Amino acid sequence: MQDNQLVAQALDMMKFAHAPYSGFTVGAALLCDDGTVYGGCNVEGSSYGTTVCAERTALVKAVSEGKKRFLALAVCSSADSVCTPCGICRQMLYDFSPDLRVLCADNKGNYIEHSLRELLPYAFSEEVL
Repeated sequence: MQDNQLVAQALDMMKFAHAPYSGFTVGAALLCDDGTVYGGCNVEGSSYGTTVCAERTALVKAVSEGKKRFLALAVCSSADSVCTPCGICRQMLYDFSPDLRVLCADNKGNYIEHSLRELLPYAFSEEVL
């Protein structure tokens, strides 16, 4: 799958977001090593601590289907600037794929690429736990 296709899927996932409090919609698309793609959107709760990010939605969907190896993640939001995963999402993704490519996109599909290691340089890992 090409990067622009993965970004397009993340953009498409934003339409399912439930963000009545912030109005900040996020979409994600997670590419598994077998070519399967899992999409996710953010789901806000009235108590913000219950909110689930788009990236973790996609990750949990994939893991619940038996997938645990990932190649790339595209994430975008309703903002004009590129969206990067939050710290919790970075750590959770790192637990499965520390070498993940992360495509950070804006609301029009323009994106920049980072490695997950670049976004989370001092991650917790099996070696330090």
